[in-house]
Amino acid sequence: MLRADTVTQLILSVLCFVICCPETGGAFDLTDMEKWLRQAESLLARTDSYTALFHKQELIQSNLTEEETIFLKFKKPFNVYMKWIKEPHMGRESLYVEGFNKNRVKVRECGLAGVMLLDLAPNGSLIIKGSRHPITDSGLEHMVRLVYENLAKGMKTGEVEFRNHGWSTVYEQGTRKAEIIFPRDRAKGYYCYRAVLYLDTVKKLPIRVQIYDWDNALVESYGYEALKLDAGLSETDFDPDNPEYRF
Repeated sequence: MLRADTVTQLILSVLCFVICCPETGGAFDLTDMEKWLRQAESLLARTDSYTALFHKQELIQSNLTEEETIFLKFKKPFNVYMKWIKEPHMGRESLYVEGFNKNRVKVRECGLAGVMLLDLAPNGSLIIKGSRHPITDSGLEHMVRLVYENLAKGMKTGEVEFRNHGWSTVYEQGTRKAEIIFPRDRAKGYYCYRAVLYLDTVKKLPIRVQIYDWDNALVESYGYEALKLDAGLSETDFDPDNPEYRF
């Protein structure tokens, strides 16, 4: 027989699931998606900084890269620190502070050639060679804005399709899985053919996004695990002389 305190815990767990996870029931349509993204933009506009384990996988030169796991720090107006904590590229660090270091990215690269310390242009060939985006495209705000702008355009023209895939768990967080489908015609100017989003029902932000091109191939997958908003980051977190860093 279950103890009274155990029964109470089970009841509270069920109630929390029902309250925090409305996607287990009820409709969620294109209008809801548009409203949800607007609210996400508003929340991020009020957020000073955040940290996360950033998961990144991209199609580079026709090859889907191995997923990278990066400890990310982000602070407004535009300060980004990244440290690769798993293979591939374990030990790599990068730092970009808008207006500092001639707007170049400081990079500590580890590899067969040993350790190299570099200062690189965000759009330089060495960076773009291994990534679909410069570091200046980093952050949740850019991702949310890009999806919202494409969705708004599709809703205005009536060219967008929406699919609600219901409940899903990502990074041990309850999410609503939703898919936005744009015209399968690159000439119409949309960013992609399909975008699959996993919307954290507690933080009200997308914590994973998968982007498919017009051949319906996965070209970008980004995830934000253990996302901590308003993380209280300071200038020290973006100082190359920080003793925790190895620049």
